[in-house]
Amino acid sequence: MNTLTKFPFYAKASLLFIGLYVFISMLSIAQGIILPLLYATIFAILISPAVNFLVKKKINRTLSITGIMIFFLMIVALFVVLFVSQASRLNESLPQLIDKFQEMISQVVSWISGFFNISEQKINTWIADTKSDFLNNSSANISFTITTISDVLVNTLLVPVYIFMILYYQPHLIKFTHKIFGTGNDSKVNEILIETKSIIQGYLVGLFAEFVIVAILNATGLLILGIDYAILLGIIGALLNIIPYIGGIIAMALFMMIALVTKSPVYILYVSILYTFIQLIDNNYIVPKIIGAKVKLNALISIIAVIAGAALWGISGMFLSIPLIAIFKLIFDRIESLKPWGFLLGDSIPPLMKIKIKSAAASKK
Repeated sequence: MNTLTKFPFYAKASLLFIGLYVFISMLSIAQGIILPLLYATIFAILISPAVNFLVKKKINRTLSITGIMIFFLMIVALFVVLFVSQASRLNESLPQLIDKFQEMISQVVSWISGFFNISEQKINTWIADTKSDFLNNSSANISFTITTISDVLVNTLLVPVYIFMILYYQPHLIKFTHKIFGTGNDSKVNEILIETKSIIQGYLVGLFAEFVIVAILNATGLLILGIDYAILLGIIGALLNIIPYIGGIIAMALFMMIALVTKSPVYILYVSILYTFIQLIDNNYIVPKIIGAKVKLNALISIIAVIAGAALWGISGMFLSIPLIAIFKLIFDRIESLKPWGFLLGDSIPPLMKIKIKSAAASKK
């Protein structure tokens, strides 16, 4: 008679931690394979409705995928051209910005010297030593930058190929999923796949819409204030806005630094008020209305996910962490045994600061 072996708690815990270590190590080692596949899967889910629409119109699947991909690649190319043109303006003005920044540093050093009664020479010596240490470590930074750029170029070539293949073999992959869970669960699996795919598409479209709206608000506000490189800063701020909390802090610091270098110090206050106003609109109107509360993640999980993603996959991990966690939450919420984990990832607590926008018609009722 066969008897099941019961392991003590410390043995189960040890196996669990060993398994987690092996799994995380595999994710880190295979990031060159995993990251392009993740990007391709997200984009494939995003554009699959357009492909399916053309296929239903009796257009060849290969031609449908090719046409949709060319259209989206043209949009991406226009965005890249706009970004590069704005970045080139910043690059041309970089020497002047560096001179202004050095002048500001000299003024700050003079103020610190007078206020704390410290010799300016000591402060300048400390700054020079810090700069020397940074330059000594610059070779490693340059190597890391070159590696990152090469990885981006490789991914840029691989992602479109993966997108095409995922869309082309979409029916095959769906049949494979059904076979894993058995024919008896076809209806349940089909329901979960359709519902999850629909909500993921809605989330990704909403995320893109949020990026566009926040970029326009950032650029418009900075243009009104007369801040240089407003369009470039607006796009960068909208990209960083995808990273919750941490991205917003970095974006606001970047806006304030450019305002301080190119304008008078009072513009730091103007920029901080502008960014706070945009964040209030984003958090209280754009996110609830466009992205929806069903994929709202709590702050603790978001910060942990961003830090873990950065530690695991660098900058790509920071940007992928939130969409991936949101997708996991969507899946967990639709599987009965995993609903507690979906609840853990979600946020049922109201925000710290909330504003209510009422229309004139509603106020008369």
